[in-house]
Amino acid sequence: MFPIGRLVKMLLAAGLAAAAFAAAVWMWTSSQPKEKTDFLSLKVKSANLSVDYDPEQVLEDAGRLGLNTVNVPVVVEVSDVRSSDMTLDEASLNKAIELIPRLQSRGMRIIVEPYPWINRGREVETDWNPDHLDAFFEQWRSRVLVPLARRVAEPYHADAMIAGSNLVHLERFGGEWSSMLQQLRGEYSGLLTYKTNWWYTAAWDKASTAAYEAKRDNPLWADTDFITVAAYFELSERPVNTAGQLLSALSSTEVNGRGQDVVSEVMALSGKWGKPVYFGELGFPAREYAAKEPWNPSPSDVEDGGEQARLFQAYREAFSGKPGFMGFSVFAIGEKSKDKHYYPSDDSAKVIRAW
Repeated sequence: MFPIGRLVKMLLAAGLAAAAFAAAVWMWTSSQPKEKTDFLSLKVKSANLSVDYDPEQVLEDAGRLGLNTVNVPVVVEVSDVRSSDMTLDEASLNKAIELIPRLQSRGMRIIVEPYPWINRGREVETDWNPDHLDAFFEQWRSRVLVPLARRVAEPYHADAMIAGSNLVHLERFGGEWSSMLQQLRGEYSGLLTYKTNWWYTAAWDKASTAAYEAKRDNPLWADTDFITVAAYFELSERPVNTAGQLLSALSSTEVNGRGQDVVSEVMALSGKWGKPVYFGELGFPAREYAAKEPWNPSPSDVEDGGEQARLFQAYREAFSGKPGFMGFSVFAIGEKSKDKHYYPSDDSAKVIRAW
């Protein structure tokens, strides 16, 4: 087979970036077993579940949004953000085992994700910075990934498994993640990915550009089947935006005058490694200022399901049809109590169904 890297470089040199992405992704997927290429070629329309999801609500929401995939979390209990100790939550694991066949009977594809639940949800995984790195990686492998593969992902034929999510302080240890991913392939025959957290860049902030380049060039991506991004990019400082303003901001973000080209930077991940890129979390609080702080469940007390819908619409227009873009997962469904600010509004549901 003609070397992927050489072909991509030739196309990029000719100014054919879209063709380069398409060629790289096609050559990567064509080298994979059929059961893997079936999922890699699917235009994934997924949703993440709240960790306290109600199975009946999950089934209702999957139909409401027209999903073809569901991201099922299994809670990993961690005492605090400095801890190197962790335990798979048995109740959460058994709940996933009961739900997955019900989803599959409705034609849903399955992604399984170990979900760090730190200090009973009071602290977030992006702050997890364990004191003992060797202990963390050994326990994440032996207490989390291997049992999750053996008890859930492999026997219940999950299509993909996320090896880690938004671990900002741990992602840079690419060699450790690569070793763990390689070992995991001995336990699990499906697709493997890693979910990286959103980032920002600005021409006037060289450190941010260097951090993005390190993320893009991380060797762990060589051992994944596709690249997953949690897409909480800061786009606009306005409380309310038009879809056109948001679409424009995806190519030149307005927050702090950064001018970040989110679309190009995301697609460069695909181009660098010749693998599809997927939004493993795409969510916005149904509130004003959601475009400024999409990572914040409560950027404002003013509810606005329309602003949430326009954000989904902007991402749809920016990424649909791009070679190398695999799809998205809506954050979050399965529980719609008043504190679930990310739950898709009726306006958002219309956009998601049409995507």
